[in-house]
Amino acid sequence: MKILIMRIDLRANWVHSLKEKRMVVKSIVKKLQNTFNISVIEVDNQDLHHRITIGISKIDLNNSQCNSSMESIISFIEGNTDAEIIGIEDEIMNY
Repeated sequence: MKILIMRIDLRANWVHSLKEKRMVVKSIVKKLQNTFNISVIEVDNQDLHHRITIGISKIDLNNSQCNSSMESIISFIEGNTDAEIIGIEDEIMNY
């Protein structure tokens, strides 16, 4: 069993308030959870309205499934939000 852990940093220059940012984050998180059945949460930069940092975890059977899931998640984020991905950290752990 493999555990995929990702940290994705996004920049949303058009957001002008924390309230507007919360709406964007909730939308991304809900879409990811519904599409991929993964755990997603905003993990950092809660007080900065132009930056979004989300943490993702998912369990797969092997490394190839983890890599495929990672690519699908990144493609989904790029296609479903106007925010720009500025950083991705990932780790695959054995369990």
